[in-house]
Amino acid sequence: MLTLLTNMPRDVLVAQIYDGLVLLVLGMGTVFIFLVILIFASKLMSKIIMNMEGNRQEKKPAAAPVQAAVQVQQKAAPAPQGDDAAVAAAIAAAYDRSKN
Repeated sequence: MLTLLTNMPRDVLVAQIYDGLVLLVLGMGTVFIFLVILIFASKLMSKIIMNMEGNRQEKKPAAAPVQAAVQVQQKAAPAPQGDDAAVAAAIAAAYDRSKN
């Protein structure tokens, strides 16, 4: 391979190296532009989806968290006394909220 390069005329070698560099820049530029477009498209889609989700959230009436905790406490079995009762009520409320 090296003998082929040394036997080539200088102007042909320079032309081939120049063509290779042009192809390198064109290829890398194309990939870079595609990735930039992909980033902006995904950000735009994210904003559109977040906007749609926000509209969907506004239409739903928000349930009061206090009412949910009271309902869970009424459904639950009698809890132990003291700090354990508060912990058990909080766990039951969180569990019930995660199911809804």
